[in-house]
Amino acid sequence: MSEVTEIMDFELSKEFLERFVQAVEEQEVDFIQQSLDGVNPADITELLEEFDAEDSKYVLELLDPQVGARVIIELEDDLQSRFMGNFTSEETAVYIDNLDSDDGVGVLNLLPISKREEVIALVENEEKAGHLLDLLRYEDDVAGGLMGKELIKANHNWTIQRCIEEIRKQAENVQKIYSVYVVDDNTKLIGKVSLKKIILSEDNARIADIYDDEVISVETYVQEEEVAQIMRKYDLEALPVVNVRGKLVGRITIDDVLDVITEQAEEDIQMMSGISSDVEEDDSVWIISKARLPWLVIGLVGGLLGAKFISLFEAQIAIIPAMAFFIPLITATGGNVGIQSSTIIVQGLANSSAFSDSVFRRLIKMLMVALVNGTILAIIVFGIVIFTTSDQTIAITVSSALFSVVLLASFMGTITPLILHRFGVNPAIASGPFITTANDLLGLAVYFFVANQLYGL
Repeated sequence: MSEVTEIMDFELSKEFLERFVQAVEEQEVDFIQQSLDGVNPADITELLEEFDAEDSKYVLELLDPQVGARVIIELEDDLQSRFMGNFTSEETAVYIDNLDSDDGVGVLNLLPISKREEVIALVENEEKAGHLLDLLRYEDDVAGGLMGKELIKANHNWTIQRCIEEIRKQAENVQKIYSVYVVDDNTKLIGKVSLKKIILSEDNARIADIYDDEVISVETYVQEEEVAQIMRKYDLEALPVVNVRGKLVGRITIDDVLDVITEQAEEDIQMMSGISSDVEEDDSVWIISKARLPWLVIGLVGGLLGAKFISLFEAQIAIIPAMAFFIPLITATGGNVGIQSSTIIVQGLANSSAFSDSVFRRLIKMLMVALVNGTILAIIVFGIVIFTTSDQTIAITVSSALFSVVLLASFMGTITPLILHRFGVNPAIASGPFITTANDLLGLAVYFFVANQLYGL
């Protein structure tokens, strides 16, 4: 019992990794197999990421093909692509045979077309090979590309007894059963029925008498973002997919949608941080640099414009040197307020519904928030400046400018994502360097304008 507990509580420690590296180098088959027996495939994936492709392949070949298949599917796409390049078509087909059709297609899409066709031809399960060919027709970012063909369906004319017999047959290829989908004689989706209802019903009852005709489904061409929104909105663990004629062709499970949501979140975070394309930590220096450089250049240009803008007021700063001390305060506050406002708007757009507030109401709400925040910040700054400089005029200048900057930055951070969204552009790009740079220039303009008005410079 203690051995099982130790295996299930697997932890990739430095000591274990060193011992495992030694075992791989010396090809200690028994130690490798015993160490990984019962370990979650995700943990094995994490372990194999520390090895090169050749050593990883050696370890994988010592595992059960079902476990090996799950290890492969847990890899990131770029690692998975390099990893599968070391396998022959015959070896790849064995792992594909042990994956659900949607995961199998994910692996196939990473292979060259010629090898892809060889692998499908070598898949022993003819039904699965047909599923793979069917799924390859769809783009990756639509419901058809997300769905798997493995599901449980029942004809509405079946009796409960026959339905149970068919479930036993169909369930051999289905890892998780959430619902039994009900179809008519033309395989058109007409409803669903829970396993609980089937089990509690009489053997001679018909599916038509117990199924629920209210079933949410999507067509194969629906975009993955919409699929994710539907499953999140209705709290679905699985979503049936139909073709344009309403025929049941597959289902999307929650694990597939979690991948989509994660990818979307990562993409938005990167865009809001000023990274123009999808990059990973282990990408090459050139790829990472190329992704970051465009927005850094925009930030550089904005900084140069800001420096030039300040130089226009060199004479005023020479007369009142204290003004220079508060320039970082003005620009930093404007940037922070803009980022906060744009982030909230981007989140709202991502979770928008038919009953979302209008653009006007959003602007009014953000304005009210800005008024409250701006007033509090202005009072705090006024007090601090008076205490440190005893100069009432500079205190009024800084606090008034700060109040105005908070209002304008909030407006910019709110309206820019809405405008981009209106024209079909990802609003996440409005955040980060763009909003920060724009608000820096805006903040400086407001600051020196207020100073000119109060000091009469």
